Amino acid sequence: MRLAHGGFRAAGIFTAERISDRAVGDSHHFQTRGPRSRGCHPEDAMQSPPGRTELIALLAMLIATIAFSIDAMLPALPEIGAELSPDDLNRAQLVITSFVLGMGIGTLFTGPLSDSFGRKPVILGGAAVYIVMSLVAAQEDTLELLLGARVLQGLGAAGPRVVALAVLRDLFSGRGMARIMSFIMMVFTVFPAFAPSIGALIIDVGGWRSIFLAFVVFSAASAAWLMLRLPETLPREKRRPFRVGTLRHAVGEVLSNPVVRISIGVQALIFAMLFSMISSVQQIYDTSFGRAETFPLWFGGSAIFAATGSFLNAKLVMRLGMRYLVTTMLAVQFVAAGITVTLFTGGISGDWGFVVFLLWQVTVFFQMGLTVGNINAIAMEPMGHIAGLAASVIGALATVMAVLFAVPVGLMFDGTPLPLAIGICVEAGLALLLMRWLARKEAAQPA
Repeated sequence: MRLAHGGFRAAGIFTAERISDRAVGDSHHFQTRGPRSRGCHPEDAMQSPPGRTELIALLAMLIATIAFSIDAMLPALPEIGAELSPDDLNRAQLVITSFVLGMGIGTLFTGPLSDSFGRKPVILGGAAVYIVMSLVAAQEDTLELLLGARVLQGLGAAGPRVVALAVLRDLFSGRGMARIMSFIMMVFTVFPAFAPSIGALIIDVGGWRSIFLAFVVFSAASAAWLMLRLPETLPREKRRPFRVGTLRHAVGEVLSNPVVRISIGVQALIFAMLFSMISSVQQIYDTSFGRAETFPLWFGGSAIFAATGSFLNAKLVMRLGMRYLVTTMLAVQFVAAGITVTLFTGGISGDWGFVVFLLWQVTVFFQMGLTVGNINAIAMEPMGHIAGLAASVIGALATVMAVLFAVPVGLMFDGTPLPLAIGICVEAGLALLLMRWLARKEAAQPA
């Protein structure tokens, strides 16, 4: 899971002023300026800026809202299904994908809005929507109303996630930004591995509705921290009016480029593999293998191990290239999912069936670290002149399309891992075909 959220970080809008790597990246505290030179409000100028460690913790907490909102919900799915959808337990999975859908839609707008109104208002506004919809979700007595609240909750969560990265870009550049981002991602890597255990503990104490109250506390704490400690990072003179026409033009330009268009399709299918797995994984542990009680531990262990994919990618990408890594990992996943399909079709079950599924689950998570960031970078290459808007458009389209692919796969769950394995095998195969098509398109373009 973490791997996907890490891939989402490229959807941030980085359009504000740059502070030099020498002035900021190598300092122990980021530097602020007076209200006149920065265009800040006087109250922002009076705030003492957080040090580097506090800044890392604050931004990591804002971004971790996504992981907490998804992974901590997984242990609640059986109770939600039994209470709100007893005739079709599979529909409880939609609690996950509905949140992701809202987040994807929000990604399209939150970055440009923060370029117009400033970072803090958009983060705090998004947090307010998230908190209100968490309270609404905790009270809903039908699955349909709960799903509607989750969509709007995801819409609000897009604010803290996307704009937190824009804050980082406002304050750092070059090696300084890369170094701070690496620290944030180190914190962010660990959190999703423990989120299901945290969710299970909360649910054991107060039931599945109490998890939404935990979301309220988490978001309110991070919003209060930001409001009290972080000055506004985007000066008024650097802000740009929000225009729907500009956003529409960016969407048109992104979709008119065949390389970008194909790359979005690949990214959507890669995300779909992850969302398909996350939607069904708790049911598989529970129904297929009778391991519901230990699910958070298995999930956390596999997530931590799979997180090494991001570190491996950093070592290999300069040597082997982005396209080679993406294509290779998709081919490996196509084969791994195909083997899983064959084994479960052949009747493997019990402990050996669990071992097969666990190993395959790790490969799905592991590949995210070697594919998501790379395919996003490929999509962004031709879009440097509108990088901020393009990042929002690409992230939003890929996320929404991924949900459309993943939902049918999750709803096909029949008590065995077979439908999931078939679905991910198809998604990997389609993504692999698109990568080959992408190679032909790039080869046909003039040098």
